[in-house]
Amino acid sequence: MNTPADSSASSSGLPRLLPTIHGPADVKALPAAQLGQLAQEIREEIIAVTAKNGGHVGPNLGVVELTLAMHRVFSTPEDQFVFDVAHQGYVHKLLTGRGGAFFQGLRQSGGASGFLYRAESAHDSYGAGHAGTALSAALGMATARDLRGSQEHVVALCGDAAFTCGITLEALNNVVSSTKRLIVILNDNEWSIARNVGALSKYLNRLSTNSTYNKVHHDLEKFFTGLPGGQDMHRMWMKWKRETKDFIVESSLFEKFGLRYLGPIDGHNLEELVKNLEFAKHSDTPVILHVLTKKGKGLDAAVAHPEKFHGASPYDPATGESIKAPGAASAPAWQDVMGKALVRFAQADARIVGITGAMPSGTGLSHLAAECPKQFFDVGIAEEHAVLFAAGLATKGIRPVVAIYSTFLQRGYDPIIHDVALQNLPVTFCMDRAGLSPNDGPTHHGLFDLAYLRCVPNATIMQPKDEDELVDMLHTSLQLPGPGFIRYPRGPAAGVPVKARPAVLPLGQAEVLRQGSNIMIWALGSMIPDALALAARLEAEENLSVGVVNARFVKPLDRTLLLSHAACIPLLVTLEDHVLSGGFGSAVLEALQEADCPAAVERLGWPDKFVEHGSSQEILRAAYGLSADDLYRRVLARWRNRHTAPVETGV
Repeated sequence: MNTPADSSASSSGLPRLLPTIHGPADVKALPAAQLGQLAQEIREEIIAVTAKNGGHVGPNLGVVELTLAMHRVFSTPEDQFVFDVAHQGYVHKLLTGRGGAFFQGLRQSGGASGFLYRAESAHDSYGAGHAGTALSAALGMATARDLRGSQEHVVALCGDAAFTCGITLEALNNVVSSTKRLIVILNDNEWSIARNVGALSKYLNRLSTNSTYNKVHHDLEKFFTGLPGGQDMHRMWMKWKRETKDFIVESSLFEKFGLRYLGPIDGHNLEELVKNLEFAKHSDTPVILHVLTKKGKGLDAAVAHPEKFHGASPYDPATGESIKAPGAASAPAWQDVMGKALVRFAQADARIVGITGAMPSGTGLSHLAAECPKQFFDVGIAEEHAVLFAAGLATKGIRPVVAIYSTFLQRGYDPIIHDVALQNLPVTFCMDRAGLSPNDGPTHHGLFDLAYLRCVPNATIMQPKDEDELVDMLHTSLQLPGPGFIRYPRGPAAGVPVKARPAVLPLGQAEVLRQGSNIMIWALGSMIPDALALAARLEAEENLSVGVVNARFVKPLDRTLLLSHAACIPLLVTLEDHVLSGGFGSAVLEALQEADCPAAVERLGWPDKFVEHGSSQEILRAAYGLSADDLYRRVLARWRNRHTAPVETGV
């Protein structure tokens, strides 16, 4: 059966329009009457490609008409679009010459990135992958335009969830003091990944259900500007209204920040969208368009299950059911192991609570929300607040568990140091997606957490080899007097049963899994299976005695065991799913140097580069010299040249 990309006719039976769109000029040239057909074809293409490759389904299906309208009114790359998170940029890609085979390879090696990416196209004026960055970046671009004296338009497309981010509110506070020309589109679908939370989401809901709001403002503006000297009178009225708070009709929150509010606007009505975007284009004051969209529009399963289809694995578009790859592991996902263990601990101890930043399912805390709702907190996309909130709880005897992806915890770094570690507060951080996240690419790889955490005093840092050890580590961290950090990867765990009663692990004590006299491989977490396979191969093919250590703790490191190995083992090897710079291997080298121990060490890990997206772990590892064969060749070469100085082996 042909996919929509292969068919010569659309689902309506008419000749397909999408293959004729090679850039924004083709969108502008299309008769308005054909835009509905193009929108339908775009939805069909997105569904077909994401059903095969996975991806951000709901966010993109919701912005089809909005993106079409933006390209009808503005002209990229001269005008700049800044997409918050940029995971809703699939439509933009299809309209800017990245359709066909390139888009069909979405999130795969050699195909389109799942996010906007400056290196991919001149039409991508700003790259992203984390929420809340668009307004600040767009404001910087608009201010630079003003300083240069050019005339291009800058448009920031922000989801409603972006306004729960402190960065967005900081930018909002600076708009009118920085520029007089900026267009902000508030794409309001009531969801981030999970349903939006907090006072701002309730406020936007009140605005979106008030159909008379913008009409009253528009009628007053029309009245004033129709009078002699009306423009001056209208400016005086706008100033008076801001200063007297609620003169004639209540101002929106955004107008209190100095932005002209337009809305709410039907985000699936192309004519209405184009009309309002044209008005914004010619405005001499910053404008915010409040656009209401339906997340997942065009795919019933995505509308019914917006959280699941925010970022979906391959699925059957007819049923919405996920499709497992042949031979896929049946073990539970790491985050679900953590989430279910946390439920057990929270049920036994009312002091234990879980905190997430808009990702209850992705972090496994949905289990806690269902079983112990009073001990569950979703703070929205606000990682800094999540960390500070946990710090405050911890000062009152509560034991918070903050579950945030490794890549997103970077945003909470200052509160980790200043508020948690400095005060030595007992907060547990569960860092999901630590290590490589292949399809999502550089904004989502969790390859830097060890480097940014190892230098923090009072931090205990762990990584488990399997799910039973993960539960032990969570139990251990909940007994610590200070902060604990547990990192684990995306995807299925090892398939090891979890014992009935967890154990408290001896702090900073590694575990020898296999003895060896020639080489000892110190491996971390998800790299344990690779280490065991490498040891067995070196023994079978080279007759070498190779041992494997499950390091477990990165901080404190098991220095006693390490130094005992360094004293009698000719070669030590470290293996980690992390960048080499500042990672686990660096910790080993530092410990040996401090003990004045000149041991031969070979470090294996990711290089000092931003790793691109790819189809799989295996493909990306092969590209960076970390395949099973590469590891074998490198360790063997170092064994033969072990008396030379150590070299980095991430290429």
